[in-house]
Amino acid sequence: FRRKNISFRIYCSAINSDLSNKLNFPVIKMSKVLNAKFFNEFIDMVDLCCSLGWNERNGGNMSYRIATEDIEAIKDEFSFEKPWTSIGVTVANLANEYFLVTGSGKYFRYTKADPENSVCIAQLDEKGENYRIVWGLASGGRPTSEFPTHLLNHSVKFDITGGKHRLVMHVHPVNTIALTFVLPQNDKDFTREIWDMMPECAVVFPRGIGILPLMLTGSIDIAKATAEKFKEYDVVVWSMHGIFSSGENFRDVFGIIETVEKAAEILVKVISMGGKKVRPTAQEIIDVCDEYNLDINKALL
Repeated sequence: FRRKNISFRIYCSAINSDLSNKLNFPVIKMSKVLNAKFFNEFIDMVDLCCSLGWNERNGGNMSYRIATEDIEAIKDEFSFEKPWTSIGVTVANLANEYFLVTGSGKYFRYTKADPENSVCIAQLDEKGENYRIVWGLASGGRPTSEFPTHLLNHSVKFDITGGKHRLVMHVHPVNTIALTFVLPQNDKDFTREIWDMMPECAVVFPRGIGILPLMLTGSIDIAKATAEKFKEYDVVVWSMHGIFSSGENFRDVFGIIETVEKAAEILVKVISMGGKKVRPTAQEIIDVCDEYNLDINKALL
């Protein structure tokens, strides 16, 4: 190799360090965090949402409650030296939990190329009142300004689902936002307009969609209002802003938002063509859900 002037590096872990030393190559320790399955699913989801135009500049955010077994596998890379910071809300049922979360002011577009400076893992204290960064945001920073909203949503869903829901995603899909300027700002009318567009909608989110009026983002008020909606829905729309969704995994949460946005796109086109001339009846929507043994929220029909 030396005669041919070929340069190369050997990536090896600590168990191969002896061999590396004998060969006079530097030891490059592979990061357990960067190679964790959940971490890469998170980063891939961030990248996918950006590619769809859902996350302009530093818009949108995501948080994932990490499973205990995953924490144990990567915990030796954590640093517990940073100070505790007040969340601004109390989430006692999430005490001592760890969250992978996007950083405030960080761009989804560049997260995949530089994850260590774009996201962080935050630990909550034993009362669920404070957090500290134990990994990531290497160049400084803090979790998204919507972190209190995320944590309150996680807290609500933790109790409702027995801990099954782990992911909360907030994105800015264009057609869904556009509809908040023209549709009535109440859960029933907004949900029914979306349900009408595709039979799959009622199947994917049979509890419906919650909608909030324009509120100050990053505030405790919008965090609490969103959490109240999450007691009933898995999807909440912030008027003139974006959408929040919660679920067990990356596939499910993305699937819900993708379905809402596709239905919204269809509705935008229908409105542009003069509005609906036909629509499914309430019974037809009920029949679709009955076929899949789903409990449709009949109050929204």
